[in-house]
Amino acid sequence: MKNFIGLFKTGLTAVIIIGLLKVTGLMGDVSYLTQTVAMKAGVLDASPVSETKAEPKFDYAFTIKDLNGNKLSFEKYKGKVIFLNLWATWCGPCKAEMPGIHNLYVKMKGEPIEFVMLSIDKDKALAKVESYVKNNSYTFPVFMPSGYLAEQLQVPSIPTTFVISKEGLIVMKEVGTRNYDTKKMMEFLKKQAAK
Repeated sequence: MKNFIGLFKTGLTAVIIIGLLKVTGLMGDVSYLTQTVAMKAGVLDASPVSETKAEPKFDYAFTIKDLNGNKLSFEKYKGKVIFLNLWATWCGPCKAEMPGIHNLYVKMKGEPIEFVMLSIDKDKALAKVESYVKNNSYTFPVFMPSGYLAEQLQVPSIPTTFVISKEGLIVMKEVGTRNYDTKKMMEFLKKQAAK
């Protein structure tokens, strides 16, 4: 009986702590910290492979908008290698992987690879998205959806990252926080661009 009471107290304490973190909005910060530690330990390195486990063809038939509100058909990227990341300002795991994505973006400058950082924040959060990007000195291109998104982008969780080949094939899909600032990832993207 003592073991049961001890387990009950421990469980109740955990539920109360998690509840307080959610109510105060600190849950995202906690998840950001834990994901960051795991990435620095190398546990969450991206694992690009040559064969896709996702849908073979990417659907370009949707529109995005930049942070100035300019609309852009995603078909603009057809025939190019695309690194596409879905994220949001309220997502701790998304924020944990962004410094690595930015480092990869900077290292890949000059390579024929298009980076698209697609924030799925609501339109009313535009100022928050702009502030987050500016405060972190991110220079990669940031967009938001403009209406309908392709079915493939209706992902069950974020962050989710796709690499799309010049032929429009999904050659990598990673769900969850990953470290993309690796030699393996750079070689994978360069190989895709050289095809």
